[in-house]
Amino acid sequence: MLARTALRNVAQRRAFSATAMTASKVAVLGAAGGIGQPLSLLLKLNKDVTELSLYDLRGTPGVAADIGHVNTNSTVSGFVPGEKGGIDAALKDAEVVVIPAGVPRKPGMTRDDLFNTNASIVRDLAKAVADNCPKAFVCVISNPVNSTVPIVAEVLKSKGVYDPKRLFGVTTLDVLRASRFISQVQKTDPTQEEVTVVGGHSGVTIVPLISQSNHPDISGETLDKLVHRIQFGGDEVVQAKDGAGSATLSMAQAAARFTASLLRAIKGEKNVVEPTFVESPLFKDEGIEFFSSKVTLGPSGAEEIHPLGKLNAYEEKLIEAAKVDLKKNIAKGQSFVAQNP
Repeated sequence: MLARTALRNVAQRRAFSATAMTASKVAVLGAAGGIGQPLSLLLKLNKDVTELSLYDLRGTPGVAADIGHVNTNSTVSGFVPGEKGGIDAALKDAEVVVIPAGVPRKPGMTRDDLFNTNASIVRDLAKAVADNCPKAFVCVISNPVNSTVPIVAEVLKSKGVYDPKRLFGVTTLDVLRASRFISQVQKTDPTQEEVTVVGGHSGVTIVPLISQSNHPDISGETLDKLVHRIQFGGDEVVQAKDGAGSATLSMAQAAARFTASLLRAIKGEKNVVEPTFVESPLFKDEGIEFFSSKVTLGPSGAEEIHPLGKLNAYEEKLIEAAKVDLKKNIAKGQSFVAQNP
C-alpha cells in the first residue's frame, strides 16, 4: 500500500513538473485594438499558450469573454486600468509579452508620424513589464518599430533588467509580404517562397534579399517594382482602408507566427529561425545597435544572429540606404527616453 502511494506521488510530481515546464502565459498589451483582437484570437488557437492575458485601456473583458468561448485548452482573462489589478495583474508571471498597443497609421502618415503618440505608450508599457515580469520575452509590434524597440531597451536598462536576447521587434510581416508578392510575380505558391528580409521595419530600411530567394534572376524594372512594393506594402492597406486604419489582420498573422516560433523555441525545439529586429553585432561598429536579420531562437531567446550572407551590388546599395535611416530611427528612440524618462 505504501509502495503504491509512493509511486502515485512520484507520478503526480512528474505530471506537475511536466505541466509547469509546458505552461506558457502570454500577455497582449493593446489587445482590444485592430491588431490586438485578431492576434489574441490566433494565440487562443495556439496549443502552446495555456494562459492568455489581455490588457487595454478599455474593452478587454469583452474581448476575453468572446475569445474565451473558443474550444482550445487555455484560459483567457481581460484587464483594464483600475480593475482586478490592472496591468500589474495582466503581466504577473507572463512568459511572453506581445505589444501591439498604439495608434494606427492613416493616409499620408509615415510610421515616424506615429512616433510622438506611440513612443509614450510603449515607454509606459515597458516600465510595467520591467516591474512585473522582468524575465519575460518581449515582442514589440507598435510602430515605428525601428524606434520603439530601442525605447523598450532603454527603459529596461534604466530598471536594471535588460537582456538583449529577450527583446524582439516583430518584422515578420515584411517576410510574409515578400513571399506573397514574389509569388504573384512568378505565379507560384507563396507558401513555398522563402524570402529573407533584413534591415528594419519601415520604408527603405526594409531590404528583401531577392538574390537569396528561389528567383535570383529577377531584375530590371520587375525587381525595382517588387522591392518597392515589399518596402511600402503597408501603404496599399492604409490607402485601401481609406482612413479606417492600417495593416491589422496581416500584422496579427505575422505576430502570431513569430510568437508561435518563439514559444516553440523556448520550450526546446531546435533550429527555429525567424527574422527579427534585435540588438545586433552586424553593424554595431557603425553605430547601428539594432538590425533585423535571421535569428536562431532558443530557450534563452535570440541565441544566434545570422550574417546577411552573400549580397549582390543591388542589395548592397539597399543596405547602405537602410543604414542611414536606421541610425536616425534608433537614435530617435533612445533620445526620447533620455528626455522623457
